[in-house]
Amino acid sequence: MTKAAMRIIGLTGGIATGKTTLSDYLATRYGWPVLDADELARSAMEPGSPVLAAIAERFGSHLIREDGSLDRPRLGDIVFHDTAERQWLEAQIHPLVRAGLEAGITDRCHHESTLVLAVPLLFEANFTDLPSEIWVVTCDRSQQLARLMARSRLSVAEAEARIASQWPLAQKCDRADVVLQNTQSLDYLVTQVDRAAARSLH
Repeated sequence: MTKAAMRIIGLTGGIATGKTTLSDYLATRYGWPVLDADELARSAMEPGSPVLAAIAERFGSHLIREDGSLDRPRLGDIVFHDTAERQWLEAQIHPLVRAGLEAGITDRCHHESTLVLAVPLLFEANFTDLPSEIWVVTCDRSQQLARLMARSRLSVAEAEARIASQWPLAQKCDRADVVLQNTQSLDYLVTQVDRAAARSLH
């Protein structure tokens, strides 16, 4: 299996639309390996990393907890309310995430026929050249807002700021090969996923 012949699904959507539910299902149901951009981003900010040192230098050492880890909620309060600071942070992290995704693809292209790239900022980070097809999971704005507030214990304003930091869902759907509606039951979503899994763009 060459890299060119491999089916690489770029799974994306908006915050709290159901990407993790989807990637977990694909891994469990089909046994497809998942490369998670969020995990790669977290690894880039581990204690002792150059990125974490740069964050502390830019925003202050109060963002570093006693155990040396990053206080992610406190950082989020800064970058989700300041576009310039969010762009600075993304400029530190995105190259490392991309390198991790590229390495993962190369490592698996010889023994896997299908690979899932779970990348929340696939469009925003301009990673759309990596997958062979793009799946976008979407839902109604009111559902997205409610799910995000419940999941992350955010106020309406905090949740709105996080949603606003990403491309609008409609814009992502317009550029998708597959659009998955996570607006009803899990069975409703899974039926769409199974249909998409059975097809191939190759």
